[in-house]
Amino acid sequence: MEGKTEIIFRSKLPDIYIPKHLPLHSYCFENISTFKNRPCLIDGATGHEYTYADVELTSRKVGSALYKLGINKGDVIMILLPNSSEFVFSFLGASFIGAVSTMANPFFTPAEIIKQAKASGAKIIVTQSVHVAKVKDFSTENSIKIVCIDETIEGCLHFSELTSGDENELPAVEISPDDVVALPYSSGTTGLPKGVMLTHKGLVTSVAQQVDGENPNLWIHEEDVLICVLPLFHIYSLNSILLCGLRAGAAILIMQKFDIVPFLELIQKYKVTIGPFVPPIVLAIAKNEEIVDKYDLSSIRTVMSGAAPLGKELEDTVRAKFPNAKLGQGYGMTEAGPVLAMCLAFAKEPFEIKSGACGTVVRNAEMKIVDPDTGATLPRNQRGEICIRGDQIMKGYINDPEATKRTIVDGWLHTGDIGLIDDDDELFIVDRLKELIKYKGFQVAPAELEAMLLTHPDISDAAVVPMVDENAGEVPVAFVVKSNGSTITETDVKQFISKQVVFYKRINRVFFVDAIPKSPSGKILRKDLRAKLAAGVPN
Repeated sequence: MEGKTEIIFRSKLPDIYIPKHLPLHSYCFENISTFKNRPCLIDGATGHEYTYADVELTSRKVGSALYKLGINKGDVIMILLPNSSEFVFSFLGASFIGAVSTMANPFFTPAEIIKQAKASGAKIIVTQSVHVAKVKDFSTENSIKIVCIDETIEGCLHFSELTSGDENELPAVEISPDDVVALPYSSGTTGLPKGVMLTHKGLVTSVAQQVDGENPNLWIHEEDVLICVLPLFHIYSLNSILLCGLRAGAAILIMQKFDIVPFLELIQKYKVTIGPFVPPIVLAIAKNEEIVDKYDLSSIRTVMSGAAPLGKELEDTVRAKFPNAKLGQGYGMTEAGPVLAMCLAFAKEPFEIKSGACGTVVRNAEMKIVDPDTGATLPRNQRGEICIRGDQIMKGYINDPEATKRTIVDGWLHTGDIGLIDDDDELFIVDRLKELIKYKGFQVAPAELEAMLLTHPDISDAAVVPMVDENAGEVPVAFVVKSNGSTITETDVKQFISKQVVFYKRINRVFFVDAIPKSPSGKILRKDLRAKLAAGVPN
């Protein structure tokens, strides 16, 4: 619709009632009486199943135990786990007592984990025995309790101590819709990773936009089996698989990590109906045709791809390998709660899907396309920055009001992505303003790697940009200016970084240059460096 000053786009579907007053856990389990005995979580490795009644009760027990350990409303627990039932119980248990969960990749280096634990103010870390050493000294110095989910380790609590809490002693906590429940970390459009404050109201709204209402997108039904192979510490999996699955009453099949053969075996064994994937998983399916063809994948009726664009060739692969599946793409950003747009191929009256489109803006939200130079809103078929407004967006960045002000302006979240909306209300992402590098859907902040490079005595200046990679989507590459007389090599630079960061942040290539191109204000001209890469870089 067009107003006097702003051109605003809305969903093709009508708005719905959203119970924003409910805390997240109450909302997820609101309809539990109709499916309490149905499978809720299935452990793909062991085959162990928890019913909805089991999951709700165990989460309450964990909440009660966390409270007894001194976790109060507003306190933060860190979940440093791969996909597991313990991840789910920890997250929901914290929600029950008004606490906040910050999720971290267990493969982070000690420095990365400690940085997030400090920034978030975590009071308890829930992890596996193999990761305890990464946080032991830090936890001892700061009186942070460690809970281990597998082995019994001296000085750590065992997760069984949480699951044996008394659910009748759950504290009566008044939770406001604006209270924070999840604190994932994101680099936003620029700079270092920041804690994204997602509220009860925000996540309830986001889940409802995907699965509630008279004419929902219907990509999850009560009878569905979702495969949860994407990491729950990533907001796409936490929100669109776990929370949407819980709300719908579906079974959630948990895989710790992606491995092509067990993945295909589980789809066949449990007759998985919904595959929320990312392009690297689709690429693995495309590259392993001989293996894939041995399995019956006909149960899958929906493939939803997100986190990075899915190209035409991979779209064709999905259609060939999943003959009964409808394919759709979504578009999200952690700060947006995370879903901004969804394909409507799954609606009661499905809309035709265009190749490359990532759907239409979600219900109960507004979107506008803004000229990055003038700030004016743009009409259909014109490229500009995508902005979104609605109850689902983040409250802000924790302890960073300046970054929050730059990202949310007059209630509008500025994504840093360049897109256009066509005549059929379909959104297409065409470029991006933001500096983020997307490695298999994981975020890599150039500023973080640049800050590390500049601490090396043999490096006088550096810049990091993405390079296209068939398997990963993008990989970080560095342009480096040597200090006078330095004989530093590409291998030296790579090793210096790899010791400090998780695998997907490692530098893939190093190009030594005389100077880093910068604007008069000193900002790195990344477009110039990306152009050099596209032209076939200097060595």
